[in-house]
Amino acid sequence: MLSTRTISYKKCLAEAAIALLCVFIFCEYLIYYLVLIQCSWPALDSRRIDTTIPQPKEEETPVNAMFIADTHLLGPKRGHWFDKLKREWQMYMAFQTMVTLHKPDIIFILGDLFDEGQWSSSTEFNQYIERLYSLFSVPENMHLYVVAGNHDIGFHYAITPYLNQRFINGLKSPSVKRVSVRGNHFVLINSMALEGDGCFLCRPTEIALNRIAAHLKCAQYKENHCGKNNTISRYSRPIILQHYPMYRESDEICNELDQAPDDIKNIKFRERWECLSKEASEQLLDILNPRLIINGHTHHGCRRIHRENILEFTIPSFSWRNKNNPSLLLGVFTPNNFSVSKCYMPVESTEIKIYIVSTMFIILYFIVKCRLQKNRYNLLKFH
Repeated sequence: MLSTRTISYKKCLAEAAIALLCVFIFCEYLIYYLVLIQCSWPALDSRRIDTTIPQPKEEETPVNAMFIADTHLLGPKRGHWFDKLKREWQMYMAFQTMVTLHKPDIIFILGDLFDEGQWSSSTEFNQYIERLYSLFSVPENMHLYVVAGNHDIGFHYAITPYLNQRFINGLKSPSVKRVSVRGNHFVLINSMALEGDGCFLCRPTEIALNRIAAHLKCAQYKENHCGKNNTISRYSRPIILQHYPMYRESDEICNELDQAPDDIKNIKFRERWECLSKEASEQLLDILNPRLIINGHTHHGCRRIHRENILEFTIPSFSWRNKNNPSLLLGVFTPNNFSVSKCYMPVESTEIKIYIVSTMFIILYFIVKCRLQKNRYNLLKFH
């Protein structure tokens, strides 16, 4: 039979293991609910109503949209298996917790879905797609859309018709796509197709953008010559969704909690690499006259205002591999109004500190407890 001392020692170990398990459950599961329940959909501001647009009908509810970027799902060539497991679990928990708690109507992932998409074989790319839709699965009444990033199909110089078509077919995401929901028009654009050099990708993209702009104009002014060719029956200024930010010299102008670190904020952006060219940015503003622009690519947050009070948000990477404090964007839209707000994810450095401090405390506590029990056992044995 086991001695009282052995039983007491094993009981200490079991209690310590249970305590460590509770820390694990908190850091890998409960923390997401604790942090993300504090997020909320922003309220519409009556002062921002566009009076040139008719009021929505009473039965038309605002559209709640969620935006994330740069998930960078790791592939077989780069990254350790544990790193891959950890990052995908973090993104899965954050995404699914947001879907469960806040139930958006529509979700957009703004490029660089995959870390090695450009270099993947057809089999690896299909596996990538399966993982994407497994991690970011949504209910039937919710819709998920994506745009291409440079890690998905390559920078402009590296894109081939095969890589482009593979992404389009696999993810149902052409270079230009309009998603209209209750009178709100989201225009999804492949940033690498805005080079303006007339290539196999760029020229069709320009034509598609001009067609959307013409349809918006017809809906706005109710021009008779548009006839049945116009697919937009109700006008509202569009929301541009793309991977690259609009042209800016650097992140020096950014002032957000999730902005770039100070040591890289002043590094100059290269047009067509870190941002769109100045010419392409001006053309987008001219052609579409958007009310809001949302993008990613830099892995850091930024907010700026363009001419005519056009707001641009750059969303940081949704992967903790690229950002210690990721965030996403929540938006509420009606045809004549909108409001957006940031939702911050759990901070990874805080989670690591919880692990370290809790583990040290648990080990210390049970060492002391076991030592006291040992002394008590020896005392009873002596008597």
